[in-house]
Amino acid sequence: MSKRKQSADDDDDNSSSSDVSLIDVDFDFFDPNPAVDYQAIKRLLAQLFQRDADIFHLHDLAELILSQPTVGTTIKTDGINSDPYAVLTVLNMHVHHEHPSIKAIANYALQKTAAADPAFHSTLQALFSQSQAHVGFVFCERLINMPVQVIPPMYSMLTKELQWAIDDNEPYTFTHYLFISRTYHLSPDEESALVNSAPPNAPRSRSQKKSKRSTALTGAHPDPAPDGIYPYHPEDEYIKLAATHTLDYRFTTSPAEPREKDAFGLDTRGRIMLVPADRFPALVLKMAEVYAPPGAS
Repeated sequence: MSKRKQSADDDDDNSSSSDVSLIDVDFDFFDPNPAVDYQAIKRLLAQLFQRDADIFHLHDLAELILSQPTVGTTIKTDGINSDPYAVLTVLNMHVHHEHPSIKAIANYALQKTAAADPAFHSTLQALFSQSQAHVGFVFCERLINMPVQVIPPMYSMLTKELQWAIDDNEPYTFTHYLFISRTYHLSPDEESALVNSAPPNAPRSRSQKKSKRSTALTGAHPDPAPDGIYPYHPEDEYIKLAATHTLDYRFTTSPAEPREKDAFGLDTRGRIMLVPADRFPALVLKMAEVYAPPGAS
């Protein structure tokens, strides 16, 4: 049985184009299912970590996620036995600190912040070493065409599930939440091409096929980012606002071939964000406000 069903049109960027038909899709919300979700969750983990995926023991991490099926949500469109298109869950990094995948995540965050952001690094060091500090690693990933409007219900369900777990004396009382997400970088030439491809008087974010891929990924941000870095997931901008520390980084593993100037595809990178637990409820409410489904009052 699904947790909740939501009907959504195609993503907001596509729906504004006159040459794209609207598609009604029913999204069913399920608990993670250890019997059928392993492969899809492992693929979403690989999508999240990109070239660095081998560092994180994805087999073990997928199994750890599925070991707590009452916390977290998957989205499917073809019943409980189909593959999930999106997943959201949280893992207690203190409780599982000896687990190889959680060790890898902690070490990765420390390595990335060590030189680039010493204050962030020191904060993480203190949190990971204190028994009273419980950091929740938030895993939230979805297929690229999933509309952002599916995200607020998942977070709302998560907050309820965490409270139910706490009421049952399970270890889900967190002091902080650690988010690892994906970004992409546009060079000045790519930024210029994106801006100049818009017709006169049209919003740059929804105006032309040439930039459709990029604007869909950025969540239709109207202004270029000063550093050329954009999030794949629009809600990351609000997570960043709630965070006390944020770091954008390049992957550790080099690409198989150097990216040429005119290469097809995006220069994908990563982002780490740390959100205090007392800011999490307001963050969930903000996402529900900003990304309410069309027609919601």
